[in-house]
Amino acid sequence: MNVLCRHFGTCGGCTLQDLAPEQYLERKRRRIVDALARNGVDGAPLSGIETVPSHSRRRATLKVRKSAGETHIGFHAPRSHVLVDVRQCHVLTPGLFNLTQQLREVFDATLAGEESAELYMLEADNGFDLAISGARRSMPDVVARIAAAASKLNLIRVTSGTELLYQTAIPVVTFGKARLGLPPAAFLQPTREGEALLQRLVNQAVGTAKRVLDLFSGCGTFSLFLASRAQVNAFDVETSMLQALAAAARGTSGLKPLHTERRDLFKQPLLPAEINRLDAAVLDPPRAGALAQSTKLAQSRLTHIAYVSCDAASFARDARVLIDGGFRLDWIVGVDQFLWSAHIELAAAFSR
Repeated sequence: MNVLCRHFGTCGGCTLQDLAPEQYLERKRRRIVDALARNGVDGAPLSGIETVPSHSRRRATLKVRKSAGETHIGFHAPRSHVLVDVRQCHVLTPGLFNLTQQLREVFDATLAGEESAELYMLEADNGFDLAISGARRSMPDVVARIAAAASKLNLIRVTSGTELLYQTAIPVVTFGKARLGLPPAAFLQPTREGEALLQRLVNQAVGTAKRVLDLFSGCGTFSLFLASRAQVNAFDVETSMLQALAAAARGTSGLKPLHTERRDLFKQPLLPAEINRLDAAVLDPPRAGALAQSTKLAQSRLTHIAYVSCDAASFARDARVLIDGGFRLDWIVGVDQFLWSAHIELAAAFSR
């Protein structure tokens, strides 16, 4: 038994801590290989699983609930709505974990009985970003208490939906040469170490391409990294993230041209005629994958694709489409950013 956390077995944040290291990595590997095999892709070129360190997750969504006079903050139990009051965690960064413990005191003093809230917390380069949903009855008291303790908590922004509740600075992260101001509740890779690895793998997969498509670009994890050497056209459906990406590009000297465009790639994928203007593409879709866009990529003249996936099943489906369209699956690297969970991410290179 390799169990590190006293909450293992009750907390749903980690379910695989009891596996020996070789069993753990094999479990992750099988998720990728089996998904590909189910789609007729045998002999997958999986070079291995890269694992991030413990205490490295910089973003998390937790629940807080007050019941019978006690305030609990943490993750749900496996396959349950029971909330586990987390007093120890080997996944979150030390700073993020300490914030959860301090927020317990804030919510204990402000939440009404039997009230709950969901907390999206992110550790930026310059402090913590907190988005709160729920707790409608107690929100004024929550905001007042957080504002009073903000410097102690190192909270620089608090939001609820589209409403800005408190801010002393815009949370900032660094992508390559660029410093980017994050919009509220923005998507970000869960760990800095995993992000850096994925950036290197994407850079390797697109090769020497001088003109690159970044599809499902988000805030520009890959766009801003690649723009130091290549022209980038970034597409995403979220306006706030594209605006943040464009602002970061404008404020960074030494980058190649970076163009952003709002587009729903599920409903309106780029067409072959649009794709053919560029040399390589980066795909980083949500869990649903990118079937419509993969189909158009397969029909284009593009020769290099970097595919970053957070779901092995949708990746395998899209890989089958690309292979049937003439692409070769050159390599896959598993990226284990969600330690001790069944989840596995990956980066892959396709060429023809």
